[in-house]
Amino acid sequence: MPALVLLGAQWGDEGKGKATDLLGDRVDYVVRYQGGNNAGHTVVIGDQKYALHLLPSGILSPNVIPVIGNGVVIDPGVLLEEIRGLNERGIDTSKLLISTNAHLITPYHRTIDKVSERFLGKSKIGTTGRGIGPAYADKINRIGIRVQDLFDPSILRQKLEGALRDKNQILIKVFNRKNIEVDEVLDEYLTYADILRPYVADTVLILDQALKAGKRVLLEGSQGTLLDVDHGTYPFVTSSNPTAGGACTGSGIGPTKIEKVIGIVKAYTTRVGSGPFPTELFDEDGEALRRIGGEIGVTTGRARRCGWYDAPIARYAVRVNGLTDFFLTKLDVLTGWEKIPVCVAYEIDGKRVEELPASQSDFHHAKPIYEYLPGWTEDISAARKLSDLPKNAQDYVAFLEKISGAPMSAIGVGPGRDQTIVVKDFI
Repeated sequence: MPALVLLGAQWGDEGKGKATDLLGDRVDYVVRYQGGNNAGHTVVIGDQKYALHLLPSGILSPNVIPVIGNGVVIDPGVLLEEIRGLNERGIDTSKLLISTNAHLITPYHRTIDKVSERFLGKSKIGTTGRGIGPAYADKINRIGIRVQDLFDPSILRQKLEGALRDKNQILIKVFNRKNIEVDEVLDEYLTYADILRPYVADTVLILDQALKAGKRVLLEGSQGTLLDVDHGTYPFVTSSNPTAGGACTGSGIGPTKIEKVIGIVKAYTTRVGSGPFPTELFDEDGEALRRIGGEIGVTTGRARRCGWYDAPIARYAVRVNGLTDFFLTKLDVLTGWEKIPVCVAYEIDGKRVEELPASQSDFHHAKPIYEYLPGWTEDISAARKLSDLPKNAQDYVAFLEKISGAPMSAIGVGPGRDQTIVVKDFI
């Protein structure tokens, strides 16, 4: 049975949790393949709202085995708190699997993340300060701490001593902060070993066996395409690969096992943090999108920057991910506008540019070229078929599909689990 990838097609916050939850009852495994607790998924089930940060959204589906893959960086304290929170609300988390090769976020990662961001001043990237970037940097520098190291105290001490030998020099001499004691970190992290041990497994082997046995695996990304460290608006990006290639490396599933790649895209555009954003609005329309759409970061609590739909970004996401389908979310937020602008191209140095420019400088100076579509005033939250939508809403969806490069196979018309129009089933 083939695997599916589900990822963000913009700058994240597109509603991936809702999409994963829609598929959750029909897949056997949901795998988080990158990122850390710098991202959040919100899932609404009935009158209950769940905010997930490290745990895969599939953990809310009772028949799904949720997996945290090797490409994720884990803050164990945050993970255990999230598990406790779900258990207290009656959600079973006992099936969770954690890759033995996932890397750990430590106190020194969080400290360095915060002080280095402050040190950048006006040039700051806009990180969440949760240690994700420094943890990935240590992974690449081959001085990272992995989940499996928790179960060998001598190895854990050796690795912590090696890492803190350099980190403390930076904290003291560059940032004028106090040093971090090895024993302090060691004692804390050894307490996590017995608690996490029942969850830890060779997830690459388990997922391979599952696919060979005909099970269906959903690979769930965090953040979005334009936050990819290789393919995003660098340096205003995350420190991992949310794109489809990252799904393979972050889970250990080869590309030939993947059948569909589904991109989640909002009916408008948002981003959090610094960096270019051609369609960003600084007027009452932007404030209305933020208010009506509830555009506040699940993890950070920061207000999201809001703008109109950007078709060159959608086409770029199709290109770098090989998207087979789009899941269009938050169409209901656009109810009430007389005309809805859609960015179809950019103007850069007086020239019309149809695609996302390769140069960051060009993208920073890109001005959106809009086409205007008639809006609608009807409440669409009860629509369950495409024909239930008012004609102008149908035309808007059709226009986005035409200029974005992949079919709009599902449409979100509200935050609820059932508030989705399925045009073409993903499975």
